[in-house]
Amino acid sequence: MATIPDPDDNSSHGYDEIIISIVDYVYNYEITEEKAWVRAKAALIDALGAALESVDKSPECARLLGPALPLAPGVSGLFRLPGTSYQLDILKGAFDMGTMIRYLDHNDAFPGAEWGHPSDNLGGILAAADICSQLALVNGDQSQLITMGQVLSALIKAYEIQGCFQVANAFNKVGLDHVILVKVASTAVISWLLGLSTEQAKSAVSHAWMDGHPLRVYRQAPNTGPRKGWAAGDACMRAVHLALLARADQPGAATALTTPRWGFYDVLFKGKAFELPRPFGTWVVETVLFKINTAEGHGMTAIEAALEIGDTMRQKGLDPAVDIGSIHVRTQEAGMIIINKNGALHNPADRDHCLRYMVAVVLLKGAQIETADYQNNSRWATDERVELLRQKITMAEDPTFTRDYHDPNMRSVANALSVTLTDGTQLPDVFIPYPLGHVRREGTLDRVHLKAVKNLELRLPSARVEEIMSTLSSAEFISLPACQFIQMFRP
Repeated sequence: MATIPDPDDNSSHGYDEIIISIVDYVYNYEITEEKAWVRAKAALIDALGAALESVDKSPECARLLGPALPLAPGVSGLFRLPGTSYQLDILKGAFDMGTMIRYLDHNDAFPGAEWGHPSDNLGGILAAADICSQLALVNGDQSQLITMGQVLSALIKAYEIQGCFQVANAFNKVGLDHVILVKVASTAVISWLLGLSTEQAKSAVSHAWMDGHPLRVYRQAPNTGPRKGWAAGDACMRAVHLALLARADQPGAATALTTPRWGFYDVLFKGKAFELPRPFGTWVVETVLFKINTAEGHGMTAIEAALEIGDTMRQKGLDPAVDIGSIHVRTQEAGMIIINKNGALHNPADRDHCLRYMVAVVLLKGAQIETADYQNNSRWATDERVELLRQKITMAEDPTFTRDYHDPNMRSVANALSVTLTDGTQLPDVFIPYPLGHVRREGTLDRVHLKAVKNLELRLPSARVEEIMSTLSSAEFISLPACQFIQMFRP
């Protein structure tokens, strides 16, 4: 009797081209650009500094960290969480590391149709690298040893996958959160780090696409909350889990994206296929925006403009709290969507996603806004002058800013502030196209290193920080076992 083919059985089909492209890039692309390696080191140390800053400055973040259950002292084969004494299993380690890097919104960022933070991927990368290299050394198996060169390679490729998708694919337009890309990129590179075959890696990546994906609701008013700080950690943890499931030979879904009715495109992306604006290479890490100031990325240039305006007013003997009649902000479309917020602000996550709050605090403070300024116990969180200034601020999209934001040759994150005084006098507009930390701003990497040192010294002695920075710049760094570098971050 002839067997009737099952129409739902796709085991004989090839994998979707997107999945094949991702895995092929991760497994076969050779990184040759020296600039990519240099900036990858900067990205690594910046993210680790941001992580230690989070655990030191945010009690909320600190409460999320640590083992799900108490562990016995001296347990080996666990991830040593930087800046803490915790030793964690690979899943909790990936969650905690990703959460620490992301929590204060101070890690690097990449703009596009979707805005995201490529260093979010380091949660899973570092947890896997530390544990695997520890076990390789204990077992005397050099073939399983993961070096810092491999960590940097995984970083570069995770950045590239996430960033290239972000440029042209707006997950926010269908209500999905951008950490879907952390899950996909991390799954691919962690599969490589764990030694999965390419077939297993394709399975893992297909699972990442067909997984349940977070809604963006926790980043937008009226539901903005601290989940946006640990969403990346959640994606890292899931990426590691999916890679482990594929390593156990769980089969994938070859047409997870394209299957009619049931695939990602039809179910979650309005039937539209992804666009990739360029082949995967090293472009993203070479152009990623480092967040020198503690501000949501779309508002960073507004903060610089507010600082300049505040200085001008004080030189004229004017008080921003008294003498400002109105402020108009021209921004990009993304800024209007993400940080255009009126009404009450209920928590730090609300405040650091409100351009009006950031501008008001900078004008009143006469200095850059800092992590502490967003917290519930900050003087600014309850200062009536902040609320009065917020009410005087209007925002509108400038189509030119949006165009330059999406232009791959410019990638500006422009804002312009116009201030009218209570007597009707209009101050000169202040327009800033590129924020501190942008690849077009001079001295960016020097500022990244200074920021990292400042953050690392919150949890580590100065001599240790000096040793870390020296190791990072040494010729031997590439061949250093990952576990030995992670060990340097133990208090």
